[in-house]
Amino acid sequence: MRIGIVLLPQHRWAVDRERWRRAEEYGFDHVWTYDHLAWRTLADEPWFATVPLLAAAAAVTERVRLGTWVASPNFRHPVPFAKDVMGLDDISGGRLVLGVGAGGTGFDAEVLGPPVTPRVRAERFEEFVGLLDTLLTQPVTEWTGQHFEAHGARMHPGCVQSPRVPFVVAANGPRALRVAARYGQGWATYGPTDLGTGEGVVGRDAEVEAWWRGLAALVERFEAAARDAGRDPATIDRYLNIDAAPVFSLESVAVLEEGVARAAALGFTDVVVHWPRESGIYAGSLPTLEEAASRLDALRALG
Repeated sequence: MRIGIVLLPQHRWAVDRERWRRAEEYGFDHVWTYDHLAWRTLADEPWFATVPLLAAAAAVTERVRLGTWVASPNFRHPVPFAKDVMGLDDISGGRLVLGVGAGGTGFDAEVLGPPVTPRVRAERFEEFVGLLDTLLTQPVTEWTGQHFEAHGARMHPGCVQSPRVPFVVAANGPRALRVAARYGQGWATYGPTDLGTGEGVVGRDAEVEAWWRGLAALVERFEAAARDAGRDPATIDRYLNIDAAPVFSLESVAVLEEGVARAAALGFTDVVVHWPRESGIYAGSLPTLEEAASRLDALRALG
């Protein structure tokens, strides 16, 4: 089991560089930041751009893998974004992991124009990942698709990692799961979003149990998609956003330990937590994070 952590891009770099250094010093296996223009309840709070942040993080770290959690076609075009990805892979010395997803219905989905339907979003995502794969694995790309075009798109000298930066594909729905099975070195999920109604799901403990049951069903669907794609599900890494559960993982170390053990039992290879914020979403304490960091080896052993 590998343990990663998300640092939301909310602080000026003069302050935030220390957090990224500490994340590596704590011993986390990978460190991520969100790729959004604005996000949910934090839309009117400070929020910085992803690519320069990861470039800066690469310059102050040496070992830890760095990634997007997750990039989407809501406001990204594959051609310029592939250049960014190639550059980040170079700056980091081959430590970049590209998390990609279809994109939601929030601020990012409307800032460049009217939002698309769920069907179009899924179609666009499939093409987005396919074109990124092509761009990052060949020197010149010609592509005319339904949603994107690339004409003489050059990618010299290519990625440090071979054949390209690894993709971690966030997927819950059937079409996105097929994309993960086809292109992903890893599959990422935030678990089920609908815990059901009128089925006795009352109280936090019941919600937590319902979430884990729903997650187990998602794992089965992912494994089926992988087999349909001709791949052994065991060869694809599995990343869990454990903070999508009804309880924040760093509420206590005991909560995190239980979550990691349950994730491992479902076959997850990686668990991702969030750096605690002072208030609101992901609210928690730095001492709890430090205690968890001191026990990372024990947490890994749970897998």
